[in-house]
Parts: sequence; C-alpha cells; structure tokens
Amino acid sequence: MEADASRPPVRIAMWSGPRNISTAMMRAFGNRRDCAVTDEPFYAAYLAASGLAHPLREEVIASQPTDWRAVAAALTGPVPEGKPIWYQKHMTHHMIAGFGRDWIDRCVNAFLIRAPEAVLASYARKRDDFTLEEIGLPAQVALFERAAERSGDAPPVVEGQDVLADPRGMLGALCAVLRISFDEAMLSWPPGRRANDGAWAPAWYDAVEKSTGFAPPGREVSFDELPDSLKSIAEAARPLYERLARCKLAPMRASADAQSAR
Repeated sequence: MEADASRPPVRIAMWSGPRNISTAMMRAFGNRRDCAVTDEPFYAAYLAASGLAHPLREEVIASQPTDWRAVAAALTGPVPEGKPIWYQKHMTHHMIAGFGRDWIDRCVNAFLIRAPEAVLASYARKRDDFTLEEIGLPAQVALFERAAERSGDAPPVVEGQDVLADPRGMLGALCAVLRISFDEAMLSWPPGRRANDGAWAPAWYDAVEKSTGFAPPGREVSFDELPDSLKSIAEAARPLYERLARCKLAPMRASADAQSAR
C-alpha cells in the first residue's frame, strides 16, 4: 500500500513492560505491507545511562545510538520506506529520568499490559536480580497519565492474554482506536528472525522466532506461586497494573470488525 501524501503518517508508540507479547505484536504489525516497525530504539541509550548488565549488553550498545536525543529525533523524522504506518515497540522502563518525553506527543500512544505476577516469574528466568522499575510498571503508568492528560481521553490499553485468546477481536479493536484498518495479515507471519529485530534477539526472542502466529493463552502464575523474593515487588506492582487494566479494550465483535474495515 502506498502512503497517502495528504494524510500524515500514523506513528504508533506501543508501550510495554518486558516478558509480555510485545515482540509477537511487533510481528503482527510488521506483517502488514503498509507498516514499518522499529524494535526498542531506546535500549542502547538505557543501558549506557543505567550501567545495567543485560544479556548482550555490548552488542546492544554498539547497535543503536546511545544519545536519547538522537533516538527521539529519528522517531519523529521520516518514516522508514515512506510507509503510512510506523509501529514503534517501546519498553517503558527504558524511559529513565533525564530522557525527554516531548517527542511522545507526536505519536499515537498505546499500552500493552500483563499481570505483574506472570511478568515477574518470566523475567526472573532471564535475570537474577531486578527492581520494580525494571519491569516497567511505574514508567508505564506515568506515560499513560501523560498521554491521557494531553489528549483528554484514556489511550488504548491492551491485555496480552486477551490478544492471545482472541487475536482478531483484540487487534480489530486496537486498530479501530488507532484509526487504521484491520489487516488479516496481522494474524500470522513466517517464522524466523527479521532484519529489524534488535541485537538482543538471540537472548530474548527464541520463542517468537519459532512462532507463526499468536499462541493460545496459557495459565498465568499466581501470587502464591512466586518465590518470596519476588512477592514484595508483586505487591507494589499490582495497583499500578490495576490502574491500567481498568481502561483495557474489549474485543471487537465480528460485525463491527467488518464495518470498520470498509
């Protein structure tokens, strides 16, 4: 699909914490012919500023700009390949203190959430020691409140488990709020790595590289199943998650989906 020169591009900033279905969502949008995708553009800047030891840290830092200003300028500059839609996959915890946020106002902001107990259980398999801030919920709520204040309406919130349970209905609802058409191509994709996957893909993307679509939802970890070392983080995270979950989208009915695509 060629870009409509009379309409400005739709820049979608999708804000997620780690260990959600954020990469699968990037696959879904990246499978659209009319959409460019960008994978976690602030990761190198975040690692350079925070000093945290993440898997493939040096490779990540070498692969992207480490100055947040350069990243923000690129994200608000020309859209790759002149596409009419630009899906930007962001991790909320990358937006640390000192990183400007004015550029965000030029994007359509959306938020991808998952129950914090499930996030913690999954993240702990990749990192031994981390804080509430590293799972992104404090920053996610702050970004949500900023977007809501500037627009006057709550921005769209999508629950990862809801997408897995009803990909067509949830992606249809999200596309409607984003004011773009739903595309059936979003429901499946070829397996393998992509040229625009981040340098960290070998450490984090093993499951999604084998995928060809959204897997059925699995059972989420409960609070009682967490090790004691994670329960205090879960308790602090729960009200933040619930603040966002109160605004989450419901799946679009098939009849409404068909009407919105016309």
